[in-house]
Amino acid sequence: MFYLSDKLVFPDVSFATEDGLLAFGGDLSPERLLLAYRKGIFPWFNEEEPILWWSPDPRFVLFPENLKVSKSMRQVMRNKDFVVTVNKDFQSVISECAKAKRYGQDSTWITDGMQEAYLKLHQLGYAKSIEVWLDDDLVGGLYGVDTGNGVFCGESMFSKVSNASKVGFISFIQNTNYKLIDCQVYTEHLESLGAEEISREKFLNYLK
Repeated sequence: MFYLSDKLVFPDVSFATEDGLLAFGGDLSPERLLLAYRKGIFPWFNEEEPILWWSPDPRFVLFPENLKVSKSMRQVMRNKDFVVTVNKDFQSVISECAKAKRYGQDSTWITDGMQEAYLKLHQLGYAKSIEVWLDDDLVGGLYGVDTGNGVFCGESMFSKVSNASKVGFISFIQNTNYKLIDCQVYTEHLESLGAEEISREKFLNYLK
């Protein structure tokens, strides 16, 4: 595992450990974050830890053409109870993602520092939020990073009512032209929507 200095450079991802850990240290500047995402690397760490950088193999991704929408979800979408927006309230979305309770996690990895870093990326036009509203209340959403070459790297999502985050995710994919959605690591929830594992090498080819 490599220690990152102030220099904007990452080791080759082939040096990552079996579970995908590549390096620690550095900072969360917009320049470093963009360099990381474009090299297939992302930060993920708890508040008491140093900044940890990951590049897992295999990589969990969703090809938009393979999106699975169940019959029940199609009905939810047709009912139009939810209103979906993009980049209307990034700050609230990332804040709600940080507060969301997750199975097996006692604390959030979306620290105050992480929120500030991604807000800067959002202000620069790279980080995007998708909001889901019900009766003018923010009930779900997700955020991630646009690498600038047709790949969207999803970071986190939250849902306060049933199906809210799914509606936002499905609507976002159906109304954008990304060639690949990076889901980073396996979750049963995203597998049910069509996500699959591919090799890190294949994933990196999509980033080139």
